[in-house]
Amino acid sequence: VGIGFGLQTIVNNFISGIILLTEQPVQVGDAIAIGDIVGEIQRIGIRSSTVRTWQGAEVIIPNADLISEQVTNWTRSDRRRRVEIKVGVAYGSDHQQVMDILLGVANEGDGLLDEPHPYILFLGFGDSSLDFEVRAWTDEFDRFTRVQSALTVQILEALEEAGIEIPFPQRDLHIRSI
Repeated sequence: VGIGFGLQTIVNNFISGIILLTEQPVQVGDAIAIGDIVGEIQRIGIRSSTVRTWQGAEVIIPNADLISEQVTNWTRSDRRRRVEIKVGVAYGSDHQQVMDILLGVANEGDGLLDEPHPYILFLGFGDSSLDFEVRAWTDEFDRFTRVQSALTVQILEALEEAGIEIPFPQRDLHIRSI
């Protein structure tokens, strides 16, 4: 009985490995997220699979986890990824000018795709700012964070050049005497 219970996990992982190899919901080279592990699948074996994290660690994941848990596959159908950058500007700024500047930067951004077109959203009124979001797509999945960082710097420079202020959090303090 003890041996049977001990082998149950091994058999579960073995059957899951066969499912992974035949059904192929994930493949070697796919970028996945499972729980708090995010990285690229390096190897799919019969009992377990190896994921290399973006920090460089190799994590061995039982195949049963890849079948039974929620897995986000970032690259299954293509390697495109949406870049999202939130931007807050000072109250009193011309919202149309801000949107035009943001769209101009997104249209000229290095590593961004023309299709689907970049677009700008006015998210609303924040505590200290008018809040916008730039959304654009890149097919440079491996350089995604660099593309996002470069676009953020370009946005900052364009707003500074136009004299549009990015505010810091502000609080009004009212003191009453008793």
